[in-house]
Amino acid sequence: MRYKLLTAALAATAALQFAGPAAAADLEVIHWWTSKGESAAVSQFAKAFDNDGHGDKWVDSAVALGETARSTVMQRVLGGDPPGAAQFNPGRQYEELISGGKLLDLTDVATAGKWDEVIRPKAIGSACLVDGHWWCVPVNIHSNYWAWYSKPVFEKAGVPEPKSLADFIAAAPKIKEAGLIPFAIGGDGNGWQIQLLFQDMVTEALGVAKRDEMYTKKSAEIAGGPEMKGVFTQLRTLKQFTDNGYANRNWNDTTNLVITGKAGLQVMGDWARGEFAAAGMTGVKDFGCMIGLNEDKPVISTDGDIIVFFKQDNPDVEAAQKRLAALLISPEVQVAFNNAKGSMPVRGDVDMSTADPCMQKSLKAVENPSNIVTATNRFITENTNQQINELVSQYFADDSMTADDATAKFSTIIGNSD
Repeated sequence: MRYKLLTAALAATAALQFAGPAAAADLEVIHWWTSKGESAAVSQFAKAFDNDGHGDKWVDSAVALGETARSTVMQRVLGGDPPGAAQFNPGRQYEELISGGKLLDLTDVATAGKWDEVIRPKAIGSACLVDGHWWCVPVNIHSNYWAWYSKPVFEKAGVPEPKSLADFIAAAPKIKEAGLIPFAIGGDGNGWQIQLLFQDMVTEALGVAKRDEMYTKKSAEIAGGPEMKGVFTQLRTLKQFTDNGYANRNWNDTTNLVITGKAGLQVMGDWARGEFAAAGMTGVKDFGCMIGLNEDKPVISTDGDIIVFFKQDNPDVEAAQKRLAALLISPEVQVAFNNAKGSMPVRGDVDMSTADPCMQKSLKAVENPSNIVTATNRFITENTNQQINELVSQYFADDSMTADDATAKFSTIIGNSD
């Protein structure tokens, strides 16, 4: 796939299509982009909307932590006071909003903007295109399958930079002997960082096909098998290389340990790249990255963030919602947002030639369909997700829980999942 520079004509046409005679409107947007890099990225959306020539105003409502933000949105909707727009992830998180008739239909915006042609890969668009109607705007492609490491830490410890999780585990004792934290992780938000690591390890251990079979067929047999016991065993091994302060630490403070050379490596989605960028790092001399947990078998998930718009009684607000929807996917805004965010644009026709080496890895990986893995939130409900969060968080914290116990509990969760 080739990334080339294009004109803004398509986006401008789409934005003007929905300008109409409507008056300007204030539009509240609820999201969980609160870290330094995320704030820099979302400001690109706000700036574009505030300067769209119609007098519209982005009203920012940032709520830390995704599950908290989503809960806030749902409460607002049920209370009859929905925001103008909100961030979600692709998958099953917002299916009840569609079935309940709460979302604004964006099909006219999508048709004018030719979203079905410019959005790639097709799976990104399919998360928003339901029963022939567009219910959300995909704004980026994110992958959970990354590890980020400090080059100076590995140099100080006298160990080679890792090409796999196994390489890192072999090097970790030397990093610990050097007086540094080998493995950086955080335990906030009911353990979602630990589950992200866990899911990456599951994909590496089972392979994509068997992992997908486990989730789609709700296979308790696979979930309770020897490969999964191996994952829990390795997870316990990694714990000995983290620090005592991990328990309530958020993800971006965890990333900062790597940025400041206090820790060797963090497994985190590619939004971590935005934190390195915000710190002025280029990924050439200061930090490195692994795509997947084994660079000989790269995997990349192609989910990310979407924006949904809620039905409103005011036609001026609805017109502003559609203007924002068109802007979010316009070429210039896509480049500005995703360069700051650390993610890939959803358009395949924009110029990303100036992106850092880690971004270039992802752009190359996404060209090969065999590298693409479906994110787990496409398979499981929020309830199942929370059960897995609780299990892996408990297992990581409680050394008395054995790998056999954890595997059996995981098997039960998957076997009984929706």
